[in-house]
Amino acid sequence: MTNGSFSRGSESCDTMGTQEVSRRSEWFMLKPEELARQGIDSALIAAGWVVQDAPAMNLYAGNGVAVREYPMSRGHGFADYLLFVDQRAIGAIEAKKRGTTLTGVEVQSGKYGEGLPAGVPAHHKPLPFLYESTGLETRFTNQLDPEPRSRSVFSFHRPETLARWVNRGKTGSAVLKQAAEESVPYTVDGSSSHRTLLRQGLQAMPPVVETGLWPAQIRAVRSLEESLKRDQPRSLVQMATGSGKTFTAITSIYRLIKYAGAERVVFLVDRANLGRQTLKEFQNYTTPDDGRKFTELYNVQLLQSNKIDPVARVVITTIQRLFSMLRGEELAPEDEEGSQFDTASQAASEPLPVPYNPYIPIETFDVIFTDECHRSIYNLWRQVLEYFDAYLIGLTATPSKQTFGFFNQNLVMEYNHQQAVIDRVNVDYDIYRIRTKISEGGSTVESGVHIDKRDRLTRTKRWELLEEEFSYDPNALDRTVVSMGQIRTIIREFRDKLFTEIFPGRNTVPKTLIFAKDDSHADDIVDVVRQEFGKGNDFCQKITYRTTGKKPEDLLQEFRTTFNPRIVVTVDMIATGTDIKPVEIVMFMRAVKSRNFFEQMKGRGVRVMNDTDFQQVTPDAKSKTHFVLIDCVGVTEQTMTDQPSMERNPTIGFEKLLNMVAVGNVDEDVLSSLAGRLARLDRQLGNPEREKLTQVAGGVTLREIAAGLLEATDLDRQVDAARLANGLSSDIDPTAEQIEDARWQLLRDAVKPLAANPELRSQIVQMKQSFEQTIDPISVDEVIDSGYSEAAREKAASVVRSFESYIEEHKDEITALQVLYNRPYGQRMTLKDIRDLAATIAAPPRSWTPDLLWHAYETLDKSKVRGSAERTLTNIVSLVRFATHQADELVPFPVHVQARFDAWMVQQEGLGRSFTPEQRQWLQDICDHVGGSLRIEWDDFDNAPFVQRGGLGKVHQLFGEGLEPLLDELNRVLVA
Repeated sequence: MTNGSFSRGSESCDTMGTQEVSRRSEWFMLKPEELARQGIDSALIAAGWVVQDAPAMNLYAGNGVAVREYPMSRGHGFADYLLFVDQRAIGAIEAKKRGTTLTGVEVQSGKYGEGLPAGVPAHHKPLPFLYESTGLETRFTNQLDPEPRSRSVFSFHRPETLARWVNRGKTGSAVLKQAAEESVPYTVDGSSSHRTLLRQGLQAMPPVVETGLWPAQIRAVRSLEESLKRDQPRSLVQMATGSGKTFTAITSIYRLIKYAGAERVVFLVDRANLGRQTLKEFQNYTTPDDGRKFTELYNVQLLQSNKIDPVARVVITTIQRLFSMLRGEELAPEDEEGSQFDTASQAASEPLPVPYNPYIPIETFDVIFTDECHRSIYNLWRQVLEYFDAYLIGLTATPSKQTFGFFNQNLVMEYNHQQAVIDRVNVDYDIYRIRTKISEGGSTVESGVHIDKRDRLTRTKRWELLEEEFSYDPNALDRTVVSMGQIRTIIREFRDKLFTEIFPGRNTVPKTLIFAKDDSHADDIVDVVRQEFGKGNDFCQKITYRTTGKKPEDLLQEFRTTFNPRIVVTVDMIATGTDIKPVEIVMFMRAVKSRNFFEQMKGRGVRVMNDTDFQQVTPDAKSKTHFVLIDCVGVTEQTMTDQPSMERNPTIGFEKLLNMVAVGNVDEDVLSSLAGRLARLDRQLGNPEREKLTQVAGGVTLREIAAGLLEATDLDRQVDAARLANGLSSDIDPTAEQIEDARWQLLRDAVKPLAANPELRSQIVQMKQSFEQTIDPISVDEVIDSGYSEAAREKAASVVRSFESYIEEHKDEITALQVLYNRPYGQRMTLKDIRDLAATIAAPPRSWTPDLLWHAYETLDKSKVRGSAERTLTNIVSLVRFATHQADELVPFPVHVQARFDAWMVQQEGLGRSFTPEQRQWLQDICDHVGGSLRIEWDDFDNAPFVQRGGLGKVHQLFGEGLEPLLDELNRVLVA
């Protein structure tokens, strides 16, 4: 960090040099006005300005010079700071003491902007760039904006930035004026995209090219641009999982760069694999007006180091890397692989401090897109987002109340799962519940038997004689107790009901995603799945952050695009963001407390997929019509909160606490909790383990670290430290600022043994995880109940009621319904009539498809439903007949036709009418055709499969003069 860093998060302004550190006590003795001036000076110096007093002014001392107490023209007093760039005035700063509210000070800084003395050269008159600052809080107004409005900024902009802006602002104003006079949209080609300021360019955006966009995406892009046009600093886009949020964002980014003049945009993710996935989407994005790929027009950088490419127009990075960069710290690659949502917690009540970094000034990005913005990262790290003077755009499928608040209630797009299902952007889902005795009530193992004890980390086992009766409840399952019988019972029930109830008529296991409690639990599930299905390693795979051999991303790609694996077991890695379209089953073998996280996990199954690609990975499926959520733990029946927390227990996980202090969190509640956990672990360890940790910690014991954490949070200790640091006697109370300074130093010193020693943190985690699990090989589990949930049945009943009411109400208006109700042979129903009926019922707001209706009837009463609707259009005939009680069973129309054909053939034999084998084959082909097309016509013999056997000429030869009455009879008998 260079001299002059500025930190709002810690409410301190210090130059971070050794001399300044030694003068901290003097700094706190200054008056509020002097404190403000020192803070402003430090911030200006850090941003590249040379700060001078007016009598000693030298405008050639640097590119940007800030002159204190500069005399303005008569009636305008003295400017607290007048800003010069390249020896010409460009802006002014009004300084106020700490605590002053700044929005009422804008009039004064505005006077400075207009009060430049005659003869003083300026880039623009009145001065375009005006600041108000207390040293802790700064507001900025750009007079070149279409509607100049002050906004809060983290610090001051660099001199070269203001020079660039003033030049772009002049040119942009002229271009916009010309565009307005000519009544044409303002556009800029790629070579001149720097010609206008962003806020100017947003006022004249060309219409959205709708090609390749879904209606919801078009609305989202337009609404977002309208919000930006109104200069709203934060905008929230809520779009259902699978509805193309990233594609929508890329469309907006392309337009912001090309037409609005955005210089650089950052796309924030919270896991490295999501960053790589986003990069691929940019690489595959074809620009709608140019036809080239996005990355052929603009440089897109996926940050893998702490250096931003100066020519990158889009930067993709994790928020943890950006945080580390601002703090001048290196980030290990593995720290980006896991979500920081997994290691952070809402228990920390203060945002993590971010210092000003002159190498990454606040104007580095014009726009920030933050993906999965419902997650708690902005709660802890909001200063990473607020550091930059940029528009902030949040993308999420599941916003919480906190999300709405953070984005100023500015929801520019709301597109939920139900709307996406209606628009066929998502598929709907049903809940299938599996309940077992041990899952709901635990079990008891009698004394006198041998049981296994397994090390959770190494998974090594040893035998132990159980001397006392051992009971456990469901909460202990797969944490301290493993019941292989419970896992096996669930998987066996899943296997047995898969092709009879869950996906009847199928014979290939649908792509299935199982959520486990932890890595060890995932291993157990994988082993049981392979055994119960009688399959090999490729059939079922574990994909977690601990997967070795193949990269998790490679395994995910195989899951997406190849036949195997059919079943994947994960913990959290695939819970959010990851796109796996072929998934038809999402199975919960772990509980979830957060509604937002549950919705994200559930969302892994909602994505639509075109039939061709889907059949490549699941050959016996016609299309992806819905997915099934299999609930094995009651996750769909429990009360959830809207808090954005993934915590599995009310308390914070041990590893999460360690990771929180590693990234700089010194919240006292966090440190107090961590001290208690470390003390508890120290009591559990043996002497060899304690000695090993002490050695790794450089001679400090775990107990000493815990004591240090606890002492640092003690108020008396903080007061004593403040007295010592400031040379005060015991009878003099330190100021609040001195206590805060001492408190901050104590907390930082207390966490240093952990925060600065990744190996120690790793060893602590390993030792914590190495405690044993009890393996229950005795208890036999059994299924209490399995089947579609009551909610699924209620939803199915609603669909059936609506469908049957609709048929009754419109039976005299729609041709197909008239025929099916009255069944007059003279009024023959055609395939066109069926198509018209299908289109009518599929139109919003009904959005009924044969698959959806079929599944609804099956959910209500499986005993009356055979087969599935697949994609055969004529199945609508079966649905209407069943709905109007003309049929006792719901069977696919081709099956109905085949049954009628078989009965007709038996009748013909009874009448003494026989057919040759060749004639029988032709008759069977006619039956198959009627099953899919409703009837057979003369022209049909010119198509497959008839034409391959000789077509109309051949069928005439085989049946002679009896062909016409034969076809007429079959059309009547088979469809009746």
